[in-house]
Amino acid sequence: MQKRDTPPRWDRRMQQRLARGEAAALGELYDRFASLVHGLAHRVLGDEQAADRITREVFAHVWQHPDAYDPKQGPMRSWLATLTHRLAVQRLRQTETAALTHDDPTDRDEHAQTDTYTNAPATSSASTGATGSTGSMEELERRVRRASVAARADYIVTSMPAPLRAALELAYFQRRDYRQTAADLGVTEAEARRRLRLGLQLLSTAHDTGTPGAPPEYGGAV
Repeated sequence: MQKRDTPPRWDRRMQQRLARGEAAALGELYDRFASLVHGLAHRVLGDEQAADRITREVFAHVWQHPDAYDPKQGPMRSWLATLTHRLAVQRLRQTETAALTHDDPTDRDEHAQTDTYTNAPATSSASTGATGSTGSMEELERRVRRASVAARADYIVTSMPAPLRAALELAYFQRRDYRQTAADLGVTEAEARRRLRLGLQLLSTAHDTGTPGAPPEYGGAV
């Protein structure tokens, strides 16, 4: 009998083929997971071209560092999701930080000119600039976290067992109560409640650090 923690055969074989440098293996991996990678990246970045770039980076990383994946630590799907999520969040933070940095010199110049004309103490403008910068960075982190949580929630919903996903979709997207959900799915009301409860428990982990289903530091993406 196969041990529960034994990695899936497909994942092991794929890692071995990639380690041998089989281009066909990379193509097979891309066909299987490109939509997942692109979808997660787009959910974080909200930009088609940026998601395309992240998708290329993810599969380039896999090709160049096939040994970064350890089948004993989890399925390749989770590893790719972790890698994608980490790179996309990193790119979002870099982009937003660059935009803030681009704006800051103008603000500082405006403060400096005001100080020159009014003979106001320089420390006053510096203090105001620091406060504004801190507020901007806090807002940046809030935006990054919202995008990160949304992407993880999407991943959880698409990865959960089909019965749980169907129950959640009926209850929360189609506004069906648990009785109607049970009737639509052809299950008892108790079973409908159980599926909804388990689905919500999984969905609540979207606020946790890391991508659900994968070790927090899996893949060494950053």
